[in-house]
Amino acid sequence: MGIVLTIVIGALAGFLAGKIMKGAGFGFIVNLIVGIVGGFLGGNVLSWIGIHWGETIVGQLVTSVIGAILLLWIVSLLSKKK
Repeated sequence: MGIVLTIVIGALAGFLAGKIMKGAGFGFIVNLIVGIVGGFLGGNVLSWIGIHWGETIVGQLVTSVIGAILLLWIVSLLSKKK
């Protein structure tokens, strides 16, 4: 059940971050990748500043969305430099 939940949360987090940052999603695979990487990034960044939401599904989703937004923001900064 863990991998299925990770896929669902990652895809949803990537979709929500895409809506917030760009106004549209990116497609299932890219949403999934952005969400999973965002979950890792968000978990690390939030733990650095002392925020822990536990292991609830809502906490994982919020952490993943925050991380995915941060990831998309960093990618947009790097793409503007070219």
